[in-house]
Amino acid sequence: MSMTGLDVFDATLQKTNIWLKDIMQELRWEDRHKAYVSLRTTLHALRDRLTLEETAQFGAQLPMLIRGLYYEGWTPTGKPDKVRHKADFLAPIRAYFQDDWDVEPEEVARAVLHVITTHVSAGEIEDIKLLLPKELKELWD
Repeated sequence: MSMTGLDVFDATLQKTNIWLKDIMQELRWEDRHKAYVSLRTTLHALRDRLTLEETAQFGAQLPMLIRGLYYEGWTPTGKPDKVRHKADFLAPIRAYFQDDWDVEPEEVARAVLHVITTHVSAGEIEDIKLLLPKELKELWD
């Protein structure tokens, strides 16, 4: 039975739920909202660090609903951000979860990037890594 009446919407909802479930498993969480925010903030931190071309190429591989999260609030002017250090990359995640002492931003970023790796082509992941400084590449390991 269709949830929305449109197969394309049902498919993206299903894929998004799989991503959220994978993030929850990686982080050993039961809170879907925290998983959603983790995905969103990590995608934004990554997006803002990529070139415009790579932002579009990566976005094209995301499920439709996640692609919407990825581009939400994006302003391409002045991109990519010249974030070179892990602490700067993790700052948006840290800011969102500042009142949640159980959340470790680096663990969140690593979990989300791992989930991305399982759902996006290996070639695209390698293209992204080539653009990142060593300190940020290490988050993918």
